[in-house]
Amino acid sequence: MTPAVGFDLDMTLIDSRPGIRDAYRALTAKTGVWVDADLAITRLGPPLRTELGEWFPPDRVEAAVTTYRALYPDHAIAPTVATAGAIEALAAVREQGLRVVVVTSKLGRLAALHLEHLGMAVDELVGDLFAEGKAAALTEHGVRWYVGDHVADMVAARTAGIPGIGVATGPCDEDELRAAGASHLMSDLTAFPALLRKIAVGCGSAAG
Repeated sequence: MTPAVGFDLDMTLIDSRPGIRDAYRALTAKTGVWVDADLAITRLGPPLRTELGEWFPPDRVEAAVTTYRALYPDHAIAPTVATAGAIEALAAVREQGLRVVVVTSKLGRLAALHLEHLGMAVDELVGDLFAEGKAAALTEHGVRWYVGDHVADMVAARTAGIPGIGVATGPCDEDELRAAGASHLMSDLTAFPALLRKIAVGCGSAAG
């Protein structure tokens, strides 16, 4: 198997805050339960149920998840943009003869809508996984490095026994990512192509 670089999605490859804000506001309008959308988008990363559990009583969380996901395509896709350097980062992976694998806590079919809308081609997409839960997918798909914005992404990389590359474009700063075990740190993905050229020596398709 050709080696791969793994990426988280929200706040790593895409800035989904505008779209998710709109989706939460639509959820409030639909259910009558207030969700502070501006607060919620400051802590993207954990599974949707975690955030909705802050606003809905336990016996209504699953219904809220279903409603939110039904609203998501109409509200969250169009406003979302690529993060700085994301398109170039994916191109850099291809230039090194490596594969692109996205492993995210977002439901796979919703993640796919974002990737399609932004023209981001990936070799594998695995959704609905978080923290240690991502490790098996990283191993299965031959990921050699995992790039993410959240401390849980560094936990995923560490659990899979691979280097985690922290990018401080989400809720976690560089100190938090370093403390969580990041092997490399970047302020955004514009620094990724140069880093990959340095660390991927000898790791092209011939290696796999």
